[in-house]
Amino acid sequence: MPTTLLQSDLPGLELLHRGKVRDVYALSGERLLIVASDRLSAFDVVLPDPIPGKGEMLTQISNFWFGKTAHLIPNHLTGAPVAEVLPAGVDPTLYAKRAVVVKRLKAIPVEAIARGYLAGSGWKDYQKTGALCGIRLPAGLAQAQKLPEPIFTPSTKAPKGTHDENIGFDAVVKLIGADLAGKVRDATLAIYKFAAAWAAGRGILISDTKFEFGTDADGKLYVMDEMLTPDSSRFWPADQYRTGISPPSYDKQFVRDYLETLDWNKRAPGPKLPERVIAGTKAKYAEALHRLADITLA
Repeated sequence: MPTTLLQSDLPGLELLHRGKVRDVYALSGERLLIVASDRLSAFDVVLPDPIPGKGEMLTQISNFWFGKTAHLIPNHLTGAPVAEVLPAGVDPTLYAKRAVVVKRLKAIPVEAIARGYLAGSGWKDYQKTGALCGIRLPAGLAQAQKLPEPIFTPSTKAPKGTHDENIGFDAVVKLIGADLAGKVRDATLAIYKFAAAWAAGRGILISDTKFEFGTDADGKLYVMDEMLTPDSSRFWPADQYRTGISPPSYDKQFVRDYLETLDWNKRAPGPKLPERVIAGTKAKYAEALHRLADITLA
């Protein structure tokens, strides 16, 4: 059965960062151990209830995509067994499917977002301005409509508890330079197009997704952190898709939709989730994992 982990505890390893979902530890040899917990964040707030097995599902689907897209861009995985780096006395079964040993890279301070459909904050932006992150779009598009071409809409990487902000490509150039900005944009769109085609063949539309990138000591670009998961993407069942509505999804939009019914100001602390929302979210993650990667939870 899947394990449940709200917060990792690895005595003797240096904890570098505890994020919304992932805990990052330092290892020897310019490596890191990344542990995907079962924490769930929505509207940039970590909710109090874990989704059992979520971290295992996120890690497995990320590893699947890292392998599938290695011909497009290198990734942070080292292939080293997790059990070999765990402190003595730690149960390896708790971490086997939710942790990875990765290269230690210099993170690029940008959320690299690809959008193929008009949804979420992009739809709200378009309604107000006729554009998406400053990119002018054709008039008369409907909610959830497929864009003429996928677009790159980067944002800032906000600290936990604050909100990301959309920025234009020019702002990315100012942050990291024109050459690297171009590589990040091109890699983002190449991965998105490849993954969207793969997913469509399995009955899932990828509305949008975000990537994290980093560079090594030689300036080589890698994709890292997580990849094309229900946490970082908006997945829609193709057989239920239509324009003019927010389609049902395999991702945490299920939780967002529930939270939108509450009298909550979208600030910490987040509200507790009813069991039906926890179970429904877990089922959606599991179905996405099975459809996309043909992996079934044990």
